[in-house]
Amino acid sequence: MTRAVRVRVPATSANLGPGFDALGLALTLYDDVDVQVDTEMADSGLSIEVSGEGEETARRGEDHLIACTFRSAYALMGGAVPSLRIRCVNRIPHARGLGSSSAATIAGILAARALHPRGHTFTDDDVLALATRVEGHPDNVAPCLAGGLTIAWQTPDGARLTRLEVSPGVRPVALVPDSRLATERARGLLPEMVPHADAAANAGRAALLIAALTGAPELLLDATEDRLHQTYRAPAMPRSLELVERLRGKGIAAVVSGAGPAVLALTFRDGEVDSIGAEVGTSWHIHPLDVAPHGASVQPIDQ
Repeated sequence: MTRAVRVRVPATSANLGPGFDALGLALTLYDDVDVQVDTEMADSGLSIEVSGEGEETARRGEDHLIACTFRSAYALMGGAVPSLRIRCVNRIPHARGLGSSSAATIAGILAARALHPRGHTFTDDDVLALATRVEGHPDNVAPCLAGGLTIAWQTPDGARLTRLEVSPGVRPVALVPDSRLATERARGLLPEMVPHADAAANAGRAALLIAALTGAPELLLDATEDRLHQTYRAPAMPRSLELVERLRGKGIAAVVSGAGPAVLALTFRDGEVDSIGAEVGTSWHIHPLDVAPHGASVQPIDQ
């Protein structure tokens, strides 16, 4: 049985404007997580080392998200949970709307599946179901698991996803501020009800966005209009919404990334990345990325 694995998990951007809690995009920015079963450590012992983003999370010990999801998945497969050594090299910004918690959740579950003697019985549907229960919704865990553009939804039997290829001309640019925002706070600003006209408009734009991303990128500006969540969240991230509006005024399809406060620009024309740099100045970290064609991957580590 494999005793150590490395899990590489991509950043993700959910919602993409009108696709609230349904659409997600995998991005070429990755965390690497090494997980080793340690037979010399005390039963259920744990050692965590974190470098890069979120170094302070190593102090959480058993409450660290990767440790929690590993133990949950391993227990579901049966048997005593082993002692672990976890090493994280994090590049995905935390609490910015780029899927860092979904990446950690998927990393923990996939490591458990790879290291459990009966891990082959734990299907991708099982991974998606558990990750959705941990996260509360599947819009980020779906692209993290599958790569590309995903549509995720809930059924009485659990979460489901389908994956689509993105037009090769589309290039995402993540604009990341220094400030953070908890997803819970951003969700707390959403109203219980929205006008029927806004819901209808978003349904049309979400359908249009699929067409734009998969073959008609010239439609991206219209396709990324949103009436369901971004404006309501403005009090928590006014700079993000101001940047979104400024970029859209220049013809660039910009949206709040996930729950924010990062902004995602979906570019496809020559020179758009340079235009973004001129608009945002030095107060945002600019990350030109690609759509990640593959989701999370697992490789054994030689010992």
